[in-house]
Amino acid sequence: MALALYSTLTRRKEPFRPIDPANVRVYACGVTVYDRIHIGNGRMMVVFDLLFRVLRHVYGSAHVTYARNITDVDDKINARAAEEGVPIRELTERTTRWFHEDVAGLGCLSPTVEPRATDHIAEMRTLCELLVKRGHAYVAEGHVLFHVPSMADYGRLSNRSVEEMQAGARVDVAPYKRDPMDFVLWKPSKPGDPAWPSPCGIAEAGRPGWHIECSAMAGRHLGEVFDIHGGGIDLVFPHHENEIAQSRCAHGTSVMANVWMHNGFLEAEAGTKMSKSLGNFITVRELLDRAPGEAGRLALLASLYRQPLPWSEKGVVEARRTLDHWYDLTADAPDGAPVDKAVLEALLDDLN
Repeated sequence: MALALYSTLTRRKEPFRPIDPANVRVYACGVTVYDRIHIGNGRMMVVFDLLFRVLRHVYGSAHVTYARNITDVDDKINARAAEEGVPIRELTERTTRWFHEDVAGLGCLSPTVEPRATDHIAEMRTLCELLVKRGHAYVAEGHVLFHVPSMADYGRLSNRSVEEMQAGARVDVAPYKRDPMDFVLWKPSKPGDPAWPSPCGIAEAGRPGWHIECSAMAGRHLGEVFDIHGGGIDLVFPHHENEIAQSRCAHGTSVMANVWMHNGFLEAEAGTKMSKSLGNFITVRELLDRAPGEAGRLALLASLYRQPLPWSEKGVVEARRTLDHWYDLTADAPDGAPVDKAVLEALLDDLN
């Protein structure tokens, strides 16, 4: 079976040729575990679970490595733990358990490896030191910052010019930055926040910036260059753009991943992006309480994965009705028997 995948990096569909067919390597940005995941997160999980299943079918289940990370150090986590008056680890253990229950409810397989950010601090410090040594990062006021002008083709993934990116930068630029676009690799920890020994000779303890986490975890588990990197379309800039910059400049490679894949937003009924910040979302747990997980899964796959998906209760009802119809079509088939050609054609008609 020949696969062709659309890559955000090249903006075209191309034949997929793994670096090593005996070990196809995929990384997808997971979740920050401070609360229940919403159905926008759920769509990303389902989309890349489907990709994982297709790759396992084509190359064999023993020949696909799927890494999906958990971010367990973040300002939102710190704030939620303080709000609840519980230790940070207690919060992240609870919300990670919720996350696993919810994605299992949507029929997602467990990834091959599920790295946690706090287990990869040593790799993050090493990346910081490599980038400083190679002239792509610098130390300023307890921070390690990536110097964006040091990378000639920064912005290629998001297809943005430097002028466009600078226009989107915050007005209040930290005075210790050499360039407004420079971003944080490591920063000082506030009192009470998680802290580790800092890299690059910085005396005070600190913690990693967000972007460096995925470069460290992907590099450790998949190598300096791997096959596919995925995530939601909202991560293209700045997160994935910065991942590419960190990884390529630290390792001296021309790419971080050969194919970049991104799923589209879920849209609320008013046509706006569904997000926690806008308050127009429902959680995966709420979805699973209303409908079987397989109906929710089918509803999340109701449009081309990289296009926006308008979300409504009607869509979930339709997905459930479609599943019931499919079950009726296959109900008389003996266990293990191939599905009749006419039944397959009926199922394809439904999908089309």
